[in-house]
Amino acid sequence: MKKTLLFLSTALFLATSCVDSLDDYNVDPKSATKVLSVTLVSNAERSLARTVTSSSVNLNPFRLFVQYWAQTTYFDESIYNITTRPIPASFWTALYRDVLADLRESKKIIAADQLISTGVRNNQNAIVEVLEVYTWSTLVDTFGNVPYSKALDINNPQPSYDDAATVYNDLIARLDAAIGQMNTTAGSGAFEGGDLLYGGDMASWKKFANSLKLRLALTISDVDNTKASQMAQQAASNVLTSNEENAQLNFLSTAPNTNPVWEDLIQSGRFDFVGAGTFITRLNTLNDPRRNDYFKLAANGTYRGGVYGTNNNYATYSAPGDKLEDPTMPGVLLSYSQVEFLLAEAVERGYAVGGTAAGHYNAGVTASILEWGGTQAEATTYLAQPTVAYATATGTYKQKIGVQKWIALYGQPVDSWREYRRLDSPTLTAPTGALSALPLRLTYPVVEQNLNGANYKAASSAIGGDLVTTKIFWDKF
Repeated sequence: MKKTLLFLSTALFLATSCVDSLDDYNVDPKSATKVLSVTLVSNAERSLARTVTSSSVNLNPFRLFVQYWAQTTYFDESIYNITTRPIPASFWTALYRDVLADLRESKKIIAADQLISTGVRNNQNAIVEVLEVYTWSTLVDTFGNVPYSKALDINNPQPSYDDAATVYNDLIARLDAAIGQMNTTAGSGAFEGGDLLYGGDMASWKKFANSLKLRLALTISDVDNTKASQMAQQAASNVLTSNEENAQLNFLSTAPNTNPVWEDLIQSGRFDFVGAGTFITRLNTLNDPRRNDYFKLAANGTYRGGVYGTNNNYATYSAPGDKLEDPTMPGVLLSYSQVEFLLAEAVERGYAVGGTAAGHYNAGVTASILEWGGTQAEATTYLAQPTVAYATATGTYKQKIGVQKWIALYGQPVDSWREYRRLDSPTLTAPTGALSALPLRLTYPVVEQNLNGANYKAASSAIGGDLVTTKIFWDKF
């Protein structure tokens, strides 16, 4: 017995003497110990697409702000109650924590990776930069001044806020640098299959980056026309040229990678939304061929919109269409249709981007109809109507483009809300009983007031007050 105990003691000693501590045994062989940059980029792309396309009233109320939809039982967000549910905090956190933090960490890993070539490293960094510029610009467009230069530092939990226009200028410079370092001949090594937007195809990323540059250019056109013109002219020759090139994430049919709109409309088992009369009436008036894609027929066999800003009987009005109930419906960040409307506006502003305003306008309308499953014949018939044709439609170029862009951006509510504010078209009014005028920004999260109070107060003062009616710097008219 003593020999047995001695043997076991000796064996245990020999086994433990080969390791630094017993912690070395406490390793899960099925769990990763190192994070790869590609996984962080994939997660950031997924989070970004979900955030900007979501229909959750807790996160993304912008389909309601631009009056695509009305609500049924609860209508708080349609009267601009954004604080009962902490909507500003949800949107803010989704972009800072779930997108930007992952992208920032991925840069560190890319920099430390000695196994990739310089060309692939440059392409990976360029992709991350484009995603960051898109996300930062979305934050600025939503809130105004935001923490930027001091943000995402775990050692600085109370970052100061940067001036929104200054942030935009820096983003434009970063985007230019990213475009300049993209190498379309370096192969597909830029995250390979982990890039959920373009699969590492740098030619496509370059078009997306230039299209984003064009969007930023037109966004600042009322405050810096000279810079906007220069940017638009630089970008115009290499932007998206077809629906197949849309910057979009293709969701899957199984959880957890389904489209969040399907989750709200179908998976939830709820019936919270119907089409708003504001939008459906316009579609009816224009005989728009996208009606049957955007909405279902109401019980009376017509496309009928509910009353915006109050509760509506779900069965009485047109519910969101079948395409929105598809779990695989793509989440679009930037579309070809959108690009063509930007080019139409650029021509009207006198920027040398090629083509005519009418030609780009027609291409934008057509691209949207085709994107949603319509036909070229339907687009041709639609554009032939005097109420739609560019030469005869009512209003200034901003009003004509604004109305058709509003219709086309149905699946891109964050973009639609920005373009509505920027172009002041279509004309939308707050409903009776609204808590404010139609929001021009989201207020800062309450957590910022509580935990970053001094910087919150400085930022609020700098923008003219932390109100939903305070305009973003580029919203001049």
